[in-house]
Amino acid sequence: MKYLLVIGDGMADNPVPQLGGKTPLQAASIPTIDRMAARGLTGRVVNCPAPLPAGSETAILSIFGCDPRTYFTGRSPMEAAAAGIPLLPGDAAFRCNLVTLEDGDMPLEKKRILSHSAGSIEGDAALEALRALLDDPRFAGALAKAEMEIHPFPAFRQLAVQHHSDITGIRFTPPHDHLGEPAGPLLPAGNERAEVFAGLMDLAHRILDRHPAAERRRREGKMPANGIWFWAEGTAAALPSFREQYGMGGAVISAVPLCHGIGVLRGLEMVEVEGATGELDTNFPGKLEAAWRKLREYDFVCLHLEAPDECTHNGDLPGKIQAIQWLDSRLVAPLLARLEEAGEDHRVLLLSDHKTLTATRGHDGSPVPFLLYDSRRDAGRGGVYDEEAGESGPLVENGSVLLDMLFDQSRSFSFFFSQEKECM
Repeated sequence: MKYLLVIGDGMADNPVPQLGGKTPLQAASIPTIDRMAARGLTGRVVNCPAPLPAGSETAILSIFGCDPRTYFTGRSPMEAAAAGIPLLPGDAAFRCNLVTLEDGDMPLEKKRILSHSAGSIEGDAALEALRALLDDPRFAGALAKAEMEIHPFPAFRQLAVQHHSDITGIRFTPPHDHLGEPAGPLLPAGNERAEVFAGLMDLAHRILDRHPAAERRRREGKMPANGIWFWAEGTAAALPSFREQYGMGGAVISAVPLCHGIGVLRGLEMVEVEGATGELDTNFPGKLEAAWRKLREYDFVCLHLEAPDECTHNGDLPGKIQAIQWLDSRLVAPLLARLEEAGEDHRVLLLSDHKTLTATRGHDGSPVPFLLYDSRRDAGRGGVYDEEAGESGPLVENGSVLLDMLFDQSRSFSFFFSQEKECM
């Protein structure tokens, strides 16, 4: 038996007026996923229990079988695990996004956040922007005084570590949830220790805003990387062994450090695919081949697609719909066809980790639809996979039981056949 977990990051949404009141999932053509829904079982699940953040840091932790109310210590420590960055006692990790702030002569506090990703900056352009900071004596000195270091990555997602850190009482705000809003009320705040982070962000903006690299991106019609943004703070994380919990190993295929980091901390293999960007231009064929290769090696594989989430953050509604359609046609359909041709029995858990709302371009922690499919059975319920179908099925109040449902046939299917809309 092969077990496949498919996560379409942020693909669930609320009804969108531009789509005639449909959601992107309802507007997308996803025949293979709908075929699984017609034969399988759909419901809705809470992956982001309040008051924890409504985002992948809690949602994917839930989906991987770890109740975030017990195991969540912050997003960045899980990303540090993916990068092999050790956190010592007293260390705290932070995401340090390259961002785009509004042009103009006003101070940082007055400037709106235009992009949480500096226009999806990547590769040498991202590294050049970070080098502009780290090579500047003013910023390097301020960073050293704060006992901090920033680990460079060829993407907008940078990672910072502070030694002898105390983040108690400091409020950090995710930039992707506040696009178009002034930076001032969103800067780190809460006590005097927060001033260190706000000061570094202000200094970084003054250095980067008129740097030749930023000016070149403006001339090219691209968003400049003219600021940094600290968020996703946390201390060292430890997660239980996946093999001890479920009796098998597996692999995680993703372009996102967070997803890989959770897998690493659970003892799963991290599979990086060349050209996997986390955007709509990601390497779909490469991710398909990696998933198929690992399904021949392991019984469990997680395949994560970030593109629906990033398209929504970028205000790209057609892109979000396209990403959902390509999840179906370029990943799910050929994978299932290969499993069927090979005569491999398989079970699939497919879902959105959280909602990413077209209306706000931010995350939402309300329940999301999930689909459970077994190639050997036809539940005979018909239907499709979308938010409305999820509402008509059972509510799973704790997303950390989803893998139990995927792996334990008698438990999951007996539950669905015996109860329609009861809560677990």
